[in-house]
This record gives sequence, structure tokens and C-alpha cells, in this order.
Amino acid sequence: MHYVYVLKSNKDRKTYVGCTRDLRKRIIMHNTGRVESTAGRRPLKLIFYEAFNNQSDAFEREKYLKTGWGRNQLKKLLFNSLKI
Repeated sequence: MHYVYVLKSNKDRKTYVGCTRDLRKRIIMHNTGRVESTAGRRPLKLIFYEAFNNQSDAFEREKYLKTGWGRNQLKKLLFNSLKI
């Protein structure tokens, strides 16, 4: 499986969208500072993920969620999770 995931930083309250084949391992990497783009924003909490059978579909979804329209969709979908 391939996963598209959304993390929320407890430090700055911002979100991060990523894609991986091993979701548990990737979250550990984020929270131990081994991912440069989120190292200074730890700790991070998984607030959403989607699973795909096809890697290309997962990458396309990740790219979409990083656009303005995709971020707006996430804000609507995760309204309560983003408030906390």
C-alpha cells in the first residue's frame, strides 16, 4: 500500500502533507528529526491518511492536496482536527 498523510505540528500548528509506503516508519522519522522539512516543527501528530494500491495515484493525490484547492478541501474535511 501507498499512503498519503497529513501531520499537524504541535509547535506551530501548521500541517505537512506527504506520501510513503511505510506510514509508521515515516511518522517516526518525522518525529525524530530525520526529515529536514519538519525537523524544527516537532512534535508532529498524524491527523489524516489515505491508502492507495497504486503509487502513481498516491503521488497524484499528494500533489493535489498541496495545491490551494486541496488545502481548502483538507480544511473543510479536518475542521475540528485543525482547530485543536
